[in-house]
Amino acid sequence: MKRKIIRINEEKCDGCGLCVNACHEGALQLVDGKAKLVSESYCDGLGDCLPECPTGAITMEEREAAAFDEAAVKKHLETRNNPMPEILACGCPGTHSRTFERKAEVAAPTVPVAAHVPAGSQLRQWPCQIKLVPVNAPYFDHAHLLVAADCTAYAYANIHHDFMRNKITIIGCPKLDNIQYTDKLTEIIKAHEIKSVTVLRMEVPCCSGITNAVKQALVNSGKMIPWQIVIISTEGSVVEG
Repeated sequence: MKRKIIRINEEKCDGCGLCVNACHEGALQLVDGKAKLVSESYCDGLGDCLPECPTGAITMEEREAAAFDEAAVKKHLETRNNPMPEILACGCPGTHSRTFERKAEVAAPTVPVAAHVPAGSQLRQWPCQIKLVPVNAPYFDHAHLLVAADCTAYAYANIHHDFMRNKITIIGCPKLDNIQYTDKLTEIIKAHEIKSVTVLRMEVPCCSGITNAVKQALVNSGKMIPWQIVIISTEGSVVEG
């Protein structure tokens, strides 16, 4: 039958996974870092996923496709929400449950409490959330800017010393915040003489949203600013950058 159904342009898809969460029928999942239509019969053609796609990779078209099967969708969702151990419960690799084995630390010699020197925070300003920082805040002037995904602070133990030191740090999660950072970052870069930009993100696909926002903001600003991307693994090590 001929009906409305989504079409995914894989070249535009950045694997953020927002469309997967937006589809109430479970018709989408990430495969090899790209959004895929699991089955035509799962897609109701209403397009709830369209406005969630930050790159415009999803469009609606009218073509020959299998009819929407509500019963099949119900069964599919029941299976997905109550999977066998070998079946992944979610299309987004960023939500897959994992446990890490950590080596036990050797106990340090007992010393007086006064001798312990706690590690100092390297956060140089407040607020630090991207959506909360004022665009015209003076601390952005001549700053080395660190744009970090929320989870990096928990995955990478030495983030303060290795990445935040001597930088202005702003953080966010493109998946949970459900907003576009590009416009805000563009305004910040345009309004200040930023010396450099470092993007600190996790290795999961949904974290690419923060990289894309920074990249587009730099393009929009028209400024040639040194920038780099550092990727942290879910186990807490630097895998790139």
